[in-house]
Order: sequence, then C-alpha cells, then structure tokens
Amino acid sequence: MSWFFESGHAADLILLVLLAEAIWLKSRRWSLAAIVGLLGPAALIVLGLRAALVGAQWYWIALPLALSLPLHLMDLNKRIASQN
Repeated sequence: MSWFFESGHAADLILLVLLAEAIWLKSRRWSLAAIVGLLGPAALIVLGLRAALVGAQWYWIALPLALSLPLHLMDLNKRIASQN
C-alpha cells in the first residue's frame, strides 16, 4: 500500500474525485467560476501534496499551496458579498 502514496497515486485519486465533483456541479448548472472558486483551492492543495509525496523540490510543493490561499480568499469574498 505504501507504493500507492509514494508514487503520488493517492493524490491522483483525490484529484479524480474533485474532477468528478466538478462535472457533477456543472451538470447542476453551476457556473465555471463558482466551481473553480469552490474546488480550485482543494485541487491546488492536493497538487502540493502530490509534489511532496513524490519528493519534488520545495518550490513545487510551495507554489500550489501559496496559490490556493488567494483563490480561497476570492471565493470567500464573493460568498460573503452575495449574502449582503
């Protein structure tokens, strides 16, 4: 089972589930912007996890993690604004 994680396939499986969720949300008539705002940060965090699992350089781990925060904050800001 350790090969599943060491190869990064565990993260690939999570990304596949996120893709399936995005397809399902699109079929429920969600906008692409809403889907990216909701699932984008998670996908970026999982990409950072995958990079860490396969032993990538530190910047390949840090970059998607750093990019997930502004995307999350933009989505959060949009959701708060829509409630007011």
